[in-house]
Amino acid sequence: MSDDYAHLHPSVRRFADEDAPSRIRRIRTDRWIGYARAEAVLAALEDLLSFPKRTRMPNLLLVGPTNNGKTMIVEKFRRAHPGAAAGESNDGIALFPVVKVQMPPGPDEGRFFGAILDAIGMPFSPRDRIATKQDAVVRVMRSTGTRMLVIDELHNVLSGSAMQQRRLLNLLRWLGNELQIPLVGVGTAEALRAIRSDDQLVNRFEPHPLPLWSDDGEYRRLLNTLEAVLPLRKPSHLAESALGARILSASEGVLGEMIAVIIRAAVRAVETDTEAISARMIEDTGFIRPSERRRVAV
Repeated sequence: MSDDYAHLHPSVRRFADEDAPSRIRRIRTDRWIGYARAEAVLAALEDLLSFPKRTRMPNLLLVGPTNNGKTMIVEKFRRAHPGAAAGESNDGIALFPVVKVQMPPGPDEGRFFGAILDAIGMPFSPRDRIATKQDAVVRVMRSTGTRMLVIDELHNVLSGSAMQQRRLLNLLRWLGNELQIPLVGVGTAEALRAIRSDDQLVNRFEPHPLPLWSDDGEYRRLLNTLEAVLPLRKPSHLAESALGARILSASEGVLGEMIAVIIRAAVRAVETDTEAISARMIEDTGFIRPSERRRVAV
């Protein structure tokens, strides 16, 4: 019975009695896993959102390796501050307190403004002049009560020419000044390099690094949290020294890879009716380390 699954979080125990296909679906479902670094970034974002308007607004740069949890953090923050449709607001105007966009892979001003208009749901023509899109962005963000702009994949700025990079960085500075809202950049170390290339921006963006994980107390607590939300019927003791070190080695310290390793092993544990993750099971999944994928022969 579900009361016997003491290793699971109380909210998960009832799912451990479900059949194998149902539990595998639950194991593979995206979920928020809280940890100290993420909670610190969320607190910093909340502080920014409450900041009063002023001439030079503070900004934040969330920087770290690919697949290390950056996008999940800002997406959780965006969902915590949802917009409201026009019919739901008091004055009949849609509200978007937090607007999140991706820096286009081929960055220029027109595509960037288009991405913002898409995020807000504002129709526009790709043939519109840049000035037309710019005016529309400023007008709509003001009317919808936007209080923060989050720019994911900020490192894409560097895929443009030197002139495009300069124009886009100037645009970011101008947009923050014009709307008097904080900007949040999200990207790899290349994003930090892009910001540092502009003397004015580097003084406005406070970097918040999300480094690779190491074998410490926070890592072991994360493993305990992960084990508690996966509906396996037996404890795996993921945080024990040997198994925790095996997971860290396979994932090379990248959060997304770490979760992928554990999910694949958990699915294997259900399919084989062993109901617990072991080092041998991780080997049996055939998981390939991120660095080794670049060297796979075809």
